[in-house]
Amino acid sequence: MKDVETRPRRYSRVIILTILLASLPLIVGFSLLVISSFSTEMVTNLNPSSFHLTLENWISVFHGKLATTGGIRAPILRITLNTLIVALGVAGVVTAVSALAGYSLSRVNFRGRKHMMILLLVLHAFPGVALIVGVYLLYRLTFPQSMDIVRLYSFMYVIFARAALEIPMSVWLMKGFFDTIPWEFEWSGIIDGASRITVWRKIMLPLIKPGILAVALFAFLAGWQDIIYVRTFLIDQTLATFIEANIEAEFSHMPMIAAAGTLYLLPTIIFFITAQQLLLQGYSGGIKG
Repeated sequence: MKDVETRPRRYSRVIILTILLASLPLIVGFSLLVISSFSTEMVTNLNPSSFHLTLENWISVFHGKLATTGGIRAPILRITLNTLIVALGVAGVVTAVSALAGYSLSRVNFRGRKHMMILLLVLHAFPGVALIVGVYLLYRLTFPQSMDIVRLYSFMYVIFARAALEIPMSVWLMKGFFDTIPWEFEWSGIIDGASRITVWRKIMLPLIKPGILAVALFAFLAGWQDIIYVRTFLIDQTLATFIEANIEAEFSHMPMIAAAGTLYLLPTIIFFITAQQLLLQGYSGGIKG
C-alpha cells in the first residue's frame, strides 16, 4: 500500500523541477548579463576564457557614459532620481487609491458594486499599449500653456497614467485582504463612536500591513520598469530610456550596456530576494476576495 503522504511530496518535486527548467533561460540570461558587466567583452556563453575581470564598465556607467568613444555624458544620478520619482509616485497613488477602493468594495454594499468589480477586471485586461493613443490625445488636450511647469506636468502625467494601469488589480488584492478581517474588529470601533474613516485608518489598515506593502511593492516595480509611458510623455530621461537611447548608439560598448542593465535590475533583484514571503502572502491574501 502506498503511503499517501509521499504523493504530495513527489508531485511537489515535479512542480519545482518544472518551474526551474522553465526559468532556466531567464536565469542563464540574467547571469550572463551580470557577468558581462564585469568583463571587458560580452560573455555570450559559459566559457570562462571569455571573461576578463574589470570595473571600468561600472565606472563609466556612473559617469553617465555607455560608449568607449564618442557619445555624450549623461547625469546618471539625476536619471536615477527621475526613475525613483516615477516609481515612488506610482506606488503612492496606487496604494492610496486601492486601499480606499478595496475597503469600500469589501465593506460597503452599494448599488453597482458587483458591476464595478467586474469592470475592474475588464480594465485590467486592457494592455497599456492599446490605450496609448487615447492617453496621448488626453495629454495633448490638457498640456499646460506655461513652459515653467511642463517638466512637473510630464512627471505627474506619467505617474497617474501608469498608476491607472495598476489600480484595477491592486484594488482586487486589497479587497481580498479586507475580506479576511472579521467584522467584529470594525464593529467594536463603530460602537465606541469612531467614524468609518477612523476605523479604516486606525483599525483596518494596521491589520493588512502585508497587503499594503505587497501592493506598494508591485506598483513601485511597475513604475521603475515602465518605458512606454515614460518614453512617450516624460521630458526627462529615466534609466530605461537612457539604456534604450545608448544601446542604439553607433559607438555603444555592450559590456557598459550590461553594467547599466544590471544597475537597472538591482531594485527588482533586491526586492524579490528580501520580500519573497511578503509577495506570496500578498497573492494568497488578495485572491481570497
